[in-house]
Amino acid sequence: MRSKFARAALAALGLASALAAAPPATAQAPEAKRPRICLVLSGGGARGAAHVGVLKVLDELRVPIDCVAGTSMGSIVGGAFASGVTIDEMERTLKDMSTDLLFKEKPPRQERLIRRKADDFTSLFTPEIGIRGGELLLPKGIVSGVQLESVLRALAKAQGYRKFDQLPVPFRAVATDLVTGKPVVFSSGELASVMRASMSVPGLIDPVEIDGKLLVDGGLTDNLPVNVARAMGADVVIAVNLGTPLMKREDLTSIFGVTGQMINILTEQNVQVSLASLKPTDILILPELGTFSAGDFDHLLKTIPIGEAAAQKVAERLSKLSLPPAQYAALRQRQLAVAPADLRPVDEIRFPGLTRVNPAVLEAEMETRPGQPIDQRTLDRDMQRIYGTDDFEHVSYRIIEETGKRVLAVDAVEKAWGPDYLRFGLGLSSDFSGDAYFNLLASYRKTWINSLGAEWRTDLQVGRTSRVLTEFYQPLNARQYFFVAPYAEAERRELSIFNNDQRLAIFDLKYARAGLDVGSQFTRYGELRLGAVFGDVRASVDTGPPSIEPNPNKVSQGAFRGRLLFDQLDNANFPRSGYGGRFDVFNSTSALGATQNYTKWSLDGQGVHSFGEHTFNLGLRFGGRIGSDPLPAYDQFNWGGFLQQSGYRTGALLGQSIAFGRLVYYNRLARFTLVPGIYAGFSLEAGRVGTPFIPGNQTGTQLSAAAFLGLDSPLGPVYLGYGRTESGFGSFYFYLGRP
Repeated sequence: MRSKFARAALAALGLASALAAAPPATAQAPEAKRPRICLVLSGGGARGAAHVGVLKVLDELRVPIDCVAGTSMGSIVGGAFASGVTIDEMERTLKDMSTDLLFKEKPPRQERLIRRKADDFTSLFTPEIGIRGGELLLPKGIVSGVQLESVLRALAKAQGYRKFDQLPVPFRAVATDLVTGKPVVFSSGELASVMRASMSVPGLIDPVEIDGKLLVDGGLTDNLPVNVARAMGADVVIAVNLGTPLMKREDLTSIFGVTGQMINILTEQNVQVSLASLKPTDILILPELGTFSAGDFDHLLKTIPIGEAAAQKVAERLSKLSLPPAQYAALRQRQLAVAPADLRPVDEIRFPGLTRVNPAVLEAEMETRPGQPIDQRTLDRDMQRIYGTDDFEHVSYRIIEETGKRVLAVDAVEKAWGPDYLRFGLGLSSDFSGDAYFNLLASYRKTWINSLGAEWRTDLQVGRTSRVLTEFYQPLNARQYFFVAPYAEAERRELSIFNNDQRLAIFDLKYARAGLDVGSQFTRYGELRLGAVFGDVRASVDTGPPSIEPNPNKVSQGAFRGRLLFDQLDNANFPRSGYGGRFDVFNSTSALGATQNYTKWSLDGQGVHSFGEHTFNLGLRFGGRIGSDPLPAYDQFNWGGFLQQSGYRTGALLGQSIAFGRLVYYNRLARFTLVPGIYAGFSLEAGRVGTPFIPGNQTGTQLSAAAFLGLDSPLGPVYLGYGRTESGFGSFYFYLGRP
């Protein structure tokens, strides 16, 4: 992704997102008794914003544009212009460009299903690997294009099938047939899908299937479609070539670099053919973009003056094509007379082509309903939410006009590498005092085992905590509000016993248990579970004095348990808004075969609010026992460490109850394409662990503080921090994964 090839593809996404304001209108024939002028716009990633500068000069010089042909980025700018977007609107939208708009293809986290949110609190970070018939399968692209297509639909405004000659300015877009390797010129279709097909860079953006063809970026075969303009009847071609600079040898250090260079070579070769076809009456505009990166979509506005300067260089020739002011104003008025969006209600919502996923489940996810007026933003969120179920590689929609019926067809393409998925993860931590831990994770998920969406998931972890958990999750109806979930797990972990900040012993704990939960999923907000669990626990001293050996060292477990989970955080790692929390009750009772009777409860919560790049995160944790029965050593509250009474070593506090609060402040210093944020912050903490396991340990309220640097990386959150308590304990911390 660091190569120029990758950055160019992502830049193409950025400019597409920027141009979100152009509905269609009816076509207008060019003025009589003058040459037919066609504008040809090449591809070029973020460099394509220079096209807007060219359009500004053409408008100032009153040069009429009678048709437009574009490829890749040129198809986005050209399609916007042809649809009626004004140049000022383009420039204003480019100014508001953001990485989130381009790459957050899943819905806002608050709107995702609670089961999918739960993965964010694990150390899983790799993309999904599909498993089918013993074969490992990979996605077709890094970016699916769902978010991009939502933006392009807002740009196009014309829903359903359209002849592009009926747009305000006749338009053509070029894509490449991935099977035959030949260019495909679109003169009709759904404008948003066609523009997306024209810029789907192979390997980075999923191909688009239209009329049975698998389509990718048109730049591979015709990046400057002069011949297409000729076919549209152009007497004069104004061609804007952004250039395709080849990478230097030192940049060819990865598969992305080599692949990108191959594409650049192919693109430049076909551009040379187009340039050779230009006639003396045609006008070529060459923006001098130099080393401006095709992936620098954070500075798109910088290229607009470059496009203006290039057009001014040929202003004398362009001026010969200009119209009188009144005549040009009348032409532009007709070209900007955009028809209003068609927001009529639909009579039916249809999900064609599904083989695994139950359409009734998807319709329950949608807020758009038959018989209600279409709201574009709501419909776009519906598409993102369906994509966010993680069952599809692409989601789009069409409006179909049938006899006496208006149908919303949702084209949800099930993952070709599904329905079984494998992911991996890694967690690392160190307190720089001799304690360093790691955990390796793997998760295997089988989906849509039946029509209600049953899922069988197995998680394996090895390291400081070794664990295997398998759960069968069975929804009870199509809305998936209610479910049953039998599960089984085995776990082995260490429990360190400290006297203040000095380790006395290490317990070796082994669990084996099985249970059944019934519950309700409040869709995007939370989940309630009630159930029973059975098993046994073995506890023994691994290192330390035999005098603290648990007695008995093997106990049977039988308990009722309940859990209420709610999660409306916008980000699990470094949230900037929202709230979340969890309430647990565990009632161990001899009525279910338990060796020990006790009831444990705990409550965790956090609320987050930001002011610009400044964020305040308030977190609370309370827990204790209900009744007089003490909590056994293996189930007491284990606390201490980074942001958990910072300054203590990890897990240094162990006792019968806990009361803890913290206020964390962090400032986002920077963000990049694949890194949502680099942060610096501090925390102020106060807590108390009651009735400590080791008599003499701290029992009063402890005050502590920490300072840290944080990175929201593709591998998970990374922290480097230092904490100190008022009693003088201090510790450095490093984490890859959640503290």
